[in-house]
Amino acid sequence: MEPARSTSSPTLVSRTTAVDPPAFAAAFDALPTPRTVWSAPDDALVLAGGAAATLTASGADRFAAIREATDDLFDSGDVHAGTEAARPRVFGGFAFHEGACAGDPWEPFPEARFVLPRVQVTFAGNGTWLTVTDAGSDASPAAVERRLDREIDRLSGRPADGPRPPRPGIREQRRTTSRTAWRESVTAALDRIGEGELRKVVLAQALEADLETEFPRAATLERLAGKYPDCHRYCFEPDDGGSVFFGATPERLVSLRGRTVETDALAGTTGRGETPAEDEWLAEELLADAKNVHEHELVAETVRDQLEPYAASISSGERRVRRLATVQHLHTPITAELDADRHVLELVEALHPTPAVGGLPPDRALETIHETEPFDRGWYAAPVGWIDAAGNGAFAVAIRSAVATPDRATLFAGVGLVGDSDPDREWDEIQLKYRPILDELEGDHAVASTGPGGSADEDVEGDD
Repeated sequence: MEPARSTSSPTLVSRTTAVDPPAFAAAFDALPTPRTVWSAPDDALVLAGGAAATLTASGADRFAAIREATDDLFDSGDVHAGTEAARPRVFGGFAFHEGACAGDPWEPFPEARFVLPRVQVTFAGNGTWLTVTDAGSDASPAAVERRLDREIDRLSGRPADGPRPPRPGIREQRRTTSRTAWRESVTAALDRIGEGELRKVVLAQALEADLETEFPRAATLERLAGKYPDCHRYCFEPDDGGSVFFGATPERLVSLRGRTVETDALAGTTGRGETPAEDEWLAEELLADAKNVHEHELVAETVRDQLEPYAASISSGERRVRRLATVQHLHTPITAELDADRHVLELVEALHPTPAVGGLPPDRALETIHETEPFDRGWYAAPVGWIDAAGNGAFAVAIRSAVATPDRATLFAGVGLVGDSDPDREWDEIQLKYRPILDELEGDHAVASTGPGGSADEDVEGDD
């Protein structure tokens, strides 16, 4: 195990004040790099910049290393948060597996990296809050309070957002996996399933897109917020700020508050209909489809089994269909009460990778992924989220995601294979899963205003 490294000693000072809400894009552009954006249906929107401390780790024990480093960071803190939503938190993520960040475009991303932002703007239900934090031997309340005043002046002096930049447009696309190679890979995986070596495996593809104009980070995040308001949306810049990992995922890995755990089983996919009647027909077909139901129940069963050693009780909601702008998924909410106080990273490590992004059994599935996929997953399909001083936190599974530089984006998408999977249907499903990000890259003339089935997440039976 490589111990987690911190760029600052763990002395921490933080101050918070209420401010008038700045325009998102103007505030994003004003903040120093590396910038972070985090938003979830049950969480405040956080827009942050700079790094009071950076924690990194690698290897199989990276989860434990980050946990220890986070505890050390928060142990000696002088924190005046003002409101719970604006409290200092570290934000970041992990690689899907050890060694997953070796190739392009993942070199700037460590296998585990979390940042304690120097400047944090929190858009919460009870107002907008500005938090300034410093960590290190020279951190002092007086210096942080002076910086807080300077940040208030900087953000309040920004102009309101002007016209939103257009989507960049795509000049050329390149697939890492040809259709022929895909059929061969899926057939080989299905042979392993038929022989009893695997129960399920998730295979992914990558798509490179050369952009016609510079990638507009803030505008893209705003568009994703408008189209996917009920998804977890995230943006992480590495230290050099030259690239960004971002996305809008419908899949929560775990949230922990006190001893209450919330998680999801999300697996089984179909498209959206061109009309409400077709949309409803597709949803009903998905609920009745034996292949998709089997895939979904493998995930739900495994999530419950993974939580069982930590839980005093576990309960599952009714399986339902969750509608997104471009796809529909089978979804089962799962809650648990823990039998003791736990750190959120204990649960993250226990649950990752879920069968929705890895497979069963996990070691054989990971071996198949290694042998099959001609690219590094990096942070794709891995845990991203935040941790606070109490060890509470929230993590999502980083799907519907991409890494972007000013002139190129690399998109990732995967599908779960079980015994009766069809290679051509699975190929089509991957193309659907590219759409959330691809729609924000293609030129505005190529993007429909809403797409089939509407523009926002919704649940067949009402809001989650």
